[in-house]
Amino acid sequence: MTYPLSHEVQRDPDGRLRHLITLEDLSRAELTALLDLAQFYVRVPGDLPARDQSLAGRTVANLFFEPSTRTRVSFELAARRLGAETVNLDMQSSSRMKGETVLDTIYTLEAMHVDVLVMRDAQPGLPASVAAAVEPFVSILNAGEAHLSHPTQGLLDALTIRQHKRHFENLKVVVVGDIEHSRVARSAWQALTTLGVGEFAIAAPADLMPTAGDFARATRYDRLDRALAGADVVMALRVQRERMQEAQIPDEATYSREFGITADRLAGARADVIVMHPGPMNRGFEIAAEVADGPRSVIRQQVTNGVAVRMAVLATVVRNVQARRHFQ
Repeated sequence: MTYPLSHEVQRDPDGRLRHLITLEDLSRAELTALLDLAQFYVRVPGDLPARDQSLAGRTVANLFFEPSTRTRVSFELAARRLGAETVNLDMQSSSRMKGETVLDTIYTLEAMHVDVLVMRDAQPGLPASVAAAVEPFVSILNAGEAHLSHPTQGLLDALTIRQHKRHFENLKVVVVGDIEHSRVARSAWQALTTLGVGEFAIAAPADLMPTAGDFARATRYDRLDRALAGADVVMALRVQRERMQEAQIPDEATYSREFGITADRLAGARADVIVMHPGPMNRGFEIAAEVADGPRSVIRQQVTNGVAVRMAVLATVVRNVQARRHFQ
């Protein structure tokens, strides 16, 4: 099956962002506007969360064909805090499992007046395909697509970095782990390079490093100590244990010894380095517990920012759809 390109379907005829499938073609101004709106929604844990009625009367449906905790819950909370009704579909027992096509499921939800569909799926190209097929009043938000894209994760990572470092231009950001199969790394790379990060570096075992044409202009390291030298931001990725055989890594101890983020290794980074992880974490494997819970960790702040970012994206696409309908 041939799918449309993600960046070709996510805008309306007037160039407004109607869907969010990828960060690939967003301008620096558009990314900054989304980060600014997200920052408006950020609250300190313990305070009452931000709320408004940007989505009052709207319905948001979460369709997760892959398991998720953080992303699904944060989209649900984001929609509710903007005044929307939310529907969470159990896709493991959905009509798709009974043979119905994804588009038939989407058309059913359209007929029920669902306004925003949040999708996670292991099939590359599916969010763009759905976005090209839905009615003009419906928006599609990509909540994780195969190994290709996780745009709201890229945005929340950029927001977290900006909160601590203020500017991107002189930063060295190092992403460590299974780069080849990581949608998180790809969306972070898209966001941060557009925002002008000084150096985007990737460090991985050879068999988990992407091909030469991928992550253009990223600095590549096959030794973690060299990658961490002078780093301002370090992001560890979750490594699926089944990938270790592909990478010819005999066991977890070997990976941890060569690419695990430990306190000793962080000594080679800048004194004010921040440590990130998209979760879920394998403690003691890709990241040491003392680092994950230590003073340089901003992992919990990433989770907090996830709700704010998804509020900003929801509010933006719904506003843009309303603007299009108003001027037609």
